[in-house]
Amino acid sequence: MKSEPNLTDQPPPVLRMRDLHKSYGSLEVLKGVDLMARRGTVISLIGSSGSGKSTLLRCANLLENSQQGEIAFEGEPVRWRGAGLSRRPADARQIIRIRTNLSMVFQQFNLWAHMTVLQNVMEAPVTVQKRDRAEVEHKARAYLDKVGIGDKADAWPAQLSGGQQQRAAIARALAMEPRALLFDEPTSALDPELEQEVVKVIKALAEEGRTMLIVTHDMRMAADTSDHVIFLHQGRIEEEGPPDALFGDPRSTRLRGFLSSTMAH
Repeated sequence: MKSEPNLTDQPPPVLRMRDLHKSYGSLEVLKGVDLMARRGTVISLIGSSGSGKSTLLRCANLLENSQQGEIAFEGEPVRWRGAGLSRRPADARQIIRIRTNLSMVFQQFNLWAHMTVLQNVMEAPVTVQKRDRAEVEHKARAYLDKVGIGDKADAWPAQLSGGQQQRAAIARALAMEPRALLFDEPTSALDPELEQEVVKVIKALAEEGRTMLIVTHDMRMAADTSDHVIFLHQGRIEEEGPPDALFGDPRSTRLRGFLSSTMAH
C-alpha cells in the first residue's frame, strides 16, 4: 500500500515573512505583510509606486530593518535585538550569510566603474565568500555567457549599454550561487528595446527553476514568468494568487483599476 506523502518532509521555504511592518518615522510603509517563497518558485510583486514593493524586497534581504514581524531563511529565523524603530539584527554573521544567499539585482545596476565586467562579477565570491579565484573566474565567464555578454568580460561598465550593464549585474548576482535572486524593478531604467534583452534572461532563469522575487512594473513579464503574483496596495497585500487568476479574473476593485491604468500606458 502506497504511503501518504509526508508534508513534514518538504524543505522549509527559502524565505518566509510573517506580519512584517516597516515604518520610516511616522510613515508606515508595510502594514503586516506575509510572504512565502518555496524553492523553485517565482513570485512577482506588483502595485502602484509607493505601495511598499521595493521596501518589502529590501526587508527580505535585510538591507532595511523591519520594526515588527518574523523573517526566516530556510527555516532559520532572523535574530533581533531591541523593539520598534530601534529593532536591529542581533547577529552580524547571520545577516552576511543570509544576504549572500539572497542576491539582489537593483534598478540602477550598481556596477563598480573602476572594475572590468569580469572583475565586477568575481569580486564578491572571492572577497566575501573566500572562494578560489580560478574557480570563480571560470564560473563568472560561464555566467556572462549565460546572460549573453561573454564577449564583454574585459570591457568597463561605461562601455556597455544599459541592457548589457543590467545583464552584467544579473551575472554578478548568479556568481554568488544564491538560494534566491531578488530583482528590484530590473527593467525600469531601460529603453524598451534594451528592456527585452533583460526580460529574456529573467524568463530563462525562471525556466531553470530558480527561486526569484521580482518587483516589476512589467505586467507581461509578471504574467509570463511567475508562479505567484502579489498585488500590494498601501503597504498591505490586496490580492495574491496564480498569474492567470490575478490578470485574467481579478477580484478586487483596486487591482482591476491598477491593471486597467497599467495596460493603458
